[in-house]
Amino acid sequence: MSSKYLPETIANVRITQHSWQLGTIEGEVSAGEFVWEFYWCFRRGELVVKPSMGRALIQEPLGRFLEQQDYKLEPGGDYAFTIRAQL
Repeated sequence: MSSKYLPETIANVRITQHSWQLGTIEGEVSAGEFVWEFYWCFRRGELVVKPSMGRALIQEPLGRFLEQQDYKLEPGGDYAFTIRAQL
């Protein structure tokens, strides 16, 4: 199925911690009925998303979002991006 025919869902991201010294960003992302916590070590390119339920749907788009927006993300900030997938 082509991505232009997939339903769109808004993913909401809240940044809870950000450390330039450690090279990490932590937060929460929600989409549809799912809620995940994430830990991103941008120096190593490592993204951990928990819990595992539904993780396959969010990990790749969240990683792209974080890579594109990392210098703009602030603790306490609320952000959003669009996922094209059936949740």
